[in-house]
Amino acid sequence: MPTLLIADDHPLFREALRGAVARVLPDAQLREADSVEALYTLVEAEPDADLLLLDLNMPGAQGFSALVHLRALHPQLPIVVVSAREEPTVMRRALDHGAVGFIPKSADAATLGEAITRVLDGDRWAPAVALSAPAAHADEHDAAQRLRDLTPQQFRVLQMLGAGLLNKQIGYELGVSEATVKAHVTAILRKLGASNRTQAVLIAGRLALDPGAFVPPPEEAD
Repeated sequence: MPTLLIADDHPLFREALRGAVARVLPDAQLREADSVEALYTLVEAEPDADLLLLDLNMPGAQGFSALVHLRALHPQLPIVVVSAREEPTVMRRALDHGAVGFIPKSADAATLGEAITRVLDGDRWAPAVALSAPAAHADEHDAAQRLRDLTPQQFRVLQMLGAGLLNKQIGYELGVSEATVKAHVTAILRKLGASNRTQAVLIAGRLALDPGAFVPPPEEAD
């Protein structure tokens, strides 16, 4: 029986996805996560999962960064993005960054079922308008390539930097010392080819859903 992972912070939509999956795959085992942190734990616990249904707007995620990083860590796991952001360009960017499908949250149960079945059969699925949209920019692909080199802990630190947390706050959240956080930041800057944390956050910001509207937090002195 297939194992499907559902990552979405809205309980009602997780319930809707459970119902859609149950109609087409009544024997499927479903596992759920309501944040990116919980998702990483879930994926580690379910290494043989058949499919991940991933919402783009989850706590701890910024744009396509979680998709890109998960694809690097678990290339064997097919990922379908399920999102309320239904612009053709967003759909196309998700596909370009490694998703095997894109399901709009406005899709009805029959469409959800068809998409999931097609992907489990080894096909890709997305609305036709996604395929005619412009491809992701070269600077996005460059940023994605750099992010793939981060460890899971470094990725968490980078996301927290992007959320405006200071070293001391990040250390508290992760249960590590401020010196450890600084060491992570140093490694992040090296891997991303950034000279400071603002530049690192800007590189990650290329993967935001609206890159032009992304504003990095103020720099913190080390």
